[in-house]
Amino acid sequence: MHIQIVLFDGFDVLDVIAPYEVFTAAAACCDQEVTVELVSAEGARLVRSGVNQLPLQANAGLDPTRDGLILVPGAAGAVDDGPDSIPHKLQQAANTELGPLLKEAAGKPDLLLATVCGGSLILAMAGLVAGRHAVTHHLGMELLKAMDAIPVHARVVDDGDLVSGGGVTSGLDVGLYLVERELGPRIAHAVEQLFAYERRGTVWSNSGSTPLETEPQAEDEFPALPKADASPTIEGDWEATIATPIGKQHVLFSFTNKDGRLTGTATQGEETVRLEQLTFKGNEGTWSMNVTKPMRLSLKFRVVIDNNHLHGEAKAGLLPASRLTGRRTS
Repeated sequence: MHIQIVLFDGFDVLDVIAPYEVFTAAAACCDQEVTVELVSAEGARLVRSGVNQLPLQANAGLDPTRDGLILVPGAAGAVDDGPDSIPHKLQQAANTELGPLLKEAAGKPDLLLATVCGGSLILAMAGLVAGRHAVTHHLGMELLKAMDAIPVHARVVDDGDLVSGGGVTSGLDVGLYLVERELGPRIAHAVEQLFAYERRGTVWSNSGSTPLETEPQAEDEFPALPKADASPTIEGDWEATIATPIGKQHVLFSFTNKDGRLTGTATQGEETVRLEQLTFKGNEGTWSMNVTKPMRLSLKFRVVIDNNHLHGEAKAGLLPASRLTGRRTS
C-alpha cells in the first residue's frame, strides 16, 4: 500500500505527523509493503506550516493515478477573519492545483481519500463531499454542512472511499483506523501498543441499522433587520458587497418583474446563478442561491431596501451571518 500525505502552504503539523508516524510504524510491523511519502500539488519543494512557518520537505508531486491512499490534512492559523485565518488558508489550498488533482483522484476504484480536521473542508471546497458523510473540526461542522456534505459528529467517519477525522488529534485515530481497515486489527493493535495509545471514540460507518431520529434542532433565525418607511421596487441592477470570513465578495444582483413574476440572478466574475425562492414583501426580501466562490455554499439571503440602498445578511446553515450592503446602479 502506498500512502501520499499532502502538504500545502499553511498545513497543520500534527495533522501530518500523527498519521505519518502511525503509517511508518505499521510498515515496520507487517510483512506487506507499505510506503509513505510527503507530497505537494506543485512537486518536490519545501512547504511551510501555518504556525511558526515550520518547514517540511515534500519529496514528490501528488500522483492521483497511483493506487493506495491520499491523506489531506487541515490548516493551522487564526480562527477569526482575515488572510491568516484557517478558512482562508484552506480555500487557498483548494484553489491551487491541489483541487483538480483531488478531483482526478476521487472515485478511482483502488484509491482511498482520507482527511484530518480541516482537510475534509478542502475536499468540500473542491466539490468532492456533496452528499457524502464526513467530519471536520467542531468549529467547521456548519461550514461542511453549508457545502452540501452530511456532517456526522464522530471522531472518525467512514463513508466508503472517503474516511475523515475530526479535531487535530484525530490524526492518530484516523491513521490507526486506516491501518486496521487496510492491514488488519492485529497490525493496528501492535502500533497502539508501540505508541501506548488507545483510540478514542466510535468509528461511524454508513452501514448497519438506522437509529431512530431525534427531534431536529431548528436553524437560528436571522436577526431583525431595520425597516425603511417606503416600499421601493427591487427591479434593476444592484452592486453588492458580502463581508465573508475570508474576505469581501463583490456581486451584481439583477431583478426583473415580468407579468407579475419576480426573478433574479447573481453575477460574480464570469459566473451567473439564478436566485431561488425569491420573494419580496414591501421593502423586505428573501432568496437562496448556490455559489462556488469563495467556496461552494448554499446561501440564504434576507435584505431590506432603503431608497437606492440595499442592506441585509447572507447565511449558510448555522454559521454566523455575513453582512451585505449594496446600491442600485440601474
